[in-house]
Amino acid sequence: MDNISGKRIILGVSGGIAVYKAVELLRLLTKSGADVHVVMTGAAQEFVTPLTFQTLSSNPVHLDLFNLIAEREISHISLADRADLFIVAPATANVIGKIACGIADDMLTTTIMATKAPVLIAPAMNVNMYTNPIYRENEQKLIRNGYLFVDPVSGSLACGWEGQGKLAAPEAIFEAAVAALSIKDLADHTIMVTAGPTREEIDPVRYISNHSSGKMGYALARAAVRRGARVILVSGPTCLTVPDGVELVAVESACEMRAAVMSRVGLCDVVIKAAAVADYRPLERKTAKIKKKSEHMSIELQKNPDILAELGAMQKRPFLVGFAAETCDLSEYALKKLKAKNLDMIVANDVSQVDAGFNVETNRALLLFRNGRSEECSLMTKDGLAVIILDSIAAELACRTPAD
Repeated sequence: MDNISGKRIILGVSGGIAVYKAVELLRLLTKSGADVHVVMTGAAQEFVTPLTFQTLSSNPVHLDLFNLIAEREISHISLADRADLFIVAPATANVIGKIACGIADDMLTTTIMATKAPVLIAPAMNVNMYTNPIYRENEQKLIRNGYLFVDPVSGSLACGWEGQGKLAAPEAIFEAAVAALSIKDLADHTIMVTAGPTREEIDPVRYISNHSSGKMGYALARAAVRRGARVILVSGPTCLTVPDGVELVAVESACEMRAAVMSRVGLCDVVIKAAAVADYRPLERKTAKIKKKSEHMSIELQKNPDILAELGAMQKRPFLVGFAAETCDLSEYALKKLKAKNLDMIVANDVSQVDAGFNVETNRALLLFRNGRSEECSLMTKDGLAVIILDSIAAELACRTPAD
């Protein structure tokens, strides 16, 4: 479901202390179902042995320029022809310079020169090398020619310097690899996703909330970025890592979420309301902690604004997707919500199930559409469900005319 399963990926590894991170990147790629073939430079072998990469990839590691496969195929040409994606991580200034100048004098650079697959480069080097005008020119030349880059991060470098030059985290490189293999059918669209719970304060130490983890909304934001969309993520409090490439708007309460959504909806083609917004908030928020005085305490509540209904009532509104978290009569309640709030699509799931809904990695859902169509989604990861939801949104958008 992440567009990487079954793909053939060449992982080029050049010399540097960051080679150990390439081992973790390899693990992430193979865990996702990719068929990974590793090419190592001689310098890379000084840091990690080829056996490590061979064990994790279950494929021979390519070291020599003229290593025949089945005694009839030239290795670098065979790899180049079969690749769906070529990743170089870590990529030294030396390797990047050779690629930029068309120098092909070893297995790695020769295979890159021969491939027509997308090439994703993750640089790692000393900060002074990274800022050197000659290196900057080489990188820009490659970018102009369609090469993709994952920028290094700042921090303490192995050489003792501080600054930008550390290899990006394996998770960030993996995400860039998935994006490189994803169709860009949402590239011309701006999508707003709301995610997570809201918190309605009772006093400075207590609040009303719910069990939403935000995982479904974050999966949708991550999948939309992969498909080229500009993504605005309006998120209640979560413990999740913000996906690379999204614009995060952090909020706490339902009223804060409404303000964030309504001030930005004019920028959006699609709004996906995956957040679990509290229906009510305390009528009065106490300025001091409420002391325990009696056996019983009552809190008067008032209704929160219905953000989804307000969006649905707009005269010129974006494509609108709602969520229905139910514990019974799933299709009945979801269909009622779809019509009452003037939605284009609703994602309904039974949150009483232990393997779906709030605070778990998996989900199952019923998708209902304005035109009467429905689709059952069996148990899968939330990332997988996000892909299916976006497939449906992309298909609906493709059928719309500008007048719609």
